[in-house]
Amino acid sequence: MRAGLLVGLASLNSASCAPTASEHPEDAVVIGALLPFSGGESAIGRNLEQAMLLAIEDLNDAGGLDGRPFDVRSRDSHSSSVRGFYQLQELLYTDEVDYLVGPEENDLAGQIAQDVKLNDAFHMLPGYAAPAVARSETRGGRMRLAPSSIDVGCALARLARSEDIDTVNTLSARDDYNATVSSAFTTQFEYLGGRILPSVSFASGERTYRTKLESAFEAKAERTLLAAYPATASTIVTEWTASGRPGTWLLGPALRTEVLLANIPAGSLDGYIGVSPSLSLRSECDATGEGRETVECTTGNAAAFIEHFSRRWDGEVPLPAAHFYYDGVVLIAMGLVYGQATSGEIPSSGHALENIIRELNNPEHEAVSWRELRAAMPRLRAGIPLRYVGAAAEYEFDEYGANRHHFMQRWTIEGGAFVDHSPVSVACRSPR
Repeated sequence: MRAGLLVGLASLNSASCAPTASEHPEDAVVIGALLPFSGGESAIGRNLEQAMLLAIEDLNDAGGLDGRPFDVRSRDSHSSSVRGFYQLQELLYTDEVDYLVGPEENDLAGQIAQDVKLNDAFHMLPGYAAPAVARSETRGGRMRLAPSSIDVGCALARLARSEDIDTVNTLSARDDYNATVSSAFTTQFEYLGGRILPSVSFASGERTYRTKLESAFEAKAERTLLAAYPATASTIVTEWTASGRPGTWLLGPALRTEVLLANIPAGSLDGYIGVSPSLSLRSECDATGEGRETVECTTGNAAAFIEHFSRRWDGEVPLPAAHFYYDGVVLIAMGLVYGQATSGEIPSSGHALENIIRELNNPEHEAVSWRELRAAMPRLRAGIPLRYVGAAAEYEFDEYGANRHHFMQRWTIEGGAFVDHSPVSVACRSPR
């Protein structure tokens, strides 16, 4: 590996705020980022980059990598699998970065997996729809921060059963993420004693979804999970409203965005329930009752990060996903610093860096908050292992590099706005 060289949604300036190539600090340890600064997802790119830049500032203020600064080199995915893949290759082969963060687009993250492996690079996946990491590799490293589709499906199933719902079906897009969320939801719902009625899938980008809507609601399920990305879901909800609003929805995690609310008839989804990743730390939550179905959480850690972000970026508020992007950068940096301290050199492969980050975040190690980087980095440089309590989660990874999650955030839409309610435990077991 080349040692020196990877909720509400506001309307944001989509231009990258990263320095140009000529402005990168000399001898910097560069982390590459692929973010949507243009195209259909352009509203989120700058916000996610701001989170990464804030992490870089905090890390460099804490001494960097033994005096060497960290830096971010961002490229635009254009919200496109074709143009985005070219930009990913540019990061790996032209910019020669060894550490990648992103992209948001599920298919792009999957396409670059082979190149990450061939280059023995490291790939941090903060995005909600990032591909699963479920097998060990001997080259390259991949780690996933947000809850998996299995976690989402479990939480949705528990939520539905807690409201005494007996029958469900799904109307889901055929992309990898939404199809997997749909499958996980129905599998867990049936396992919890519910009954699955005929479901319907569709290809995003269709001119109309009227026949798909009719087919989905013919089943007369008590709830129909809408598992889709916002652009497609807004068309579906608009057509559903025009047809008299048959049936009752559950809403998938990708739909918690102002983009959806801005493009559907006012109030059309008021009262409907969904789940998305919780930003409460595990230590901020208490689950009680049989099956640990009652969960109460505080939000002090997330609120502190929002204040930190807003103070740096002129009052702007981080998207929920931005918390994970900040953490992705810090986890990489902590792994590099500790790896150098314990071996005398920067980790020589993505696979080695993944193992170091997993080991650092062993629950037996002393915890250190994102607010304590100034004190934590010198200790890491002294070879003391510390696990990371981030802006989004207390990190603990499974054998494949996926972060373990215990709760999902429950929310409803009320008065055309998202309103949080008590979280849902992720405590489903896999059917035998």
